[in-house]
Amino acid sequence: MRFLLIQGANMEYLGRRQPELYGTTTARELDAAIRRRARDLGVEIEIVYTNTEGEAVSAIYKADRAKADGLLFNPAGFLHAGHALRDCLRSISMPAIEIHMTNIEKRGFASATAEAAVGMIAGFGTDSYLLALEAMVGRLRSAAG
Repeated sequence: MRFLLIQGANMEYLGRRQPELYGTTTARELDAAIRRRARDLGVEIEIVYTNTEGEAVSAIYKADRAKADGLLFNPAGFLHAGHALRDCLRSISMPAIEIHMTNIEKRGFASATAEAAVGMIAGFGTDSYLLALEAMVGRLRSAAG
């Protein structure tokens, strides 16, 4: 299985940006944990950080054309107005899971992209990524029968 993880706007500053909300784990440390868990699950994962919605859309379409099996994404700064990203998600064949480190509902935010995802995992800090990875693997394995 091959997955793409899109880390949206501001995620490259993880560990430095609002540690009271997002903790002190850096993007590099999170990437290492995700790659370890992916390896344990027998999954290849490409991780893309972008502060530009168009770059996220292009990376997703590229992965879809390459027949990636699944998309994990944290819209981050695209959360509020990511309509181009949402329309992209509606167009792809691979399933997508939206990830948030915090409980966005509790914080009063609504996601512009959530309705185009097969599910959302939120509120578990960096573990949200590991849970999403496991959920995607489980979904694909059960679909394969």
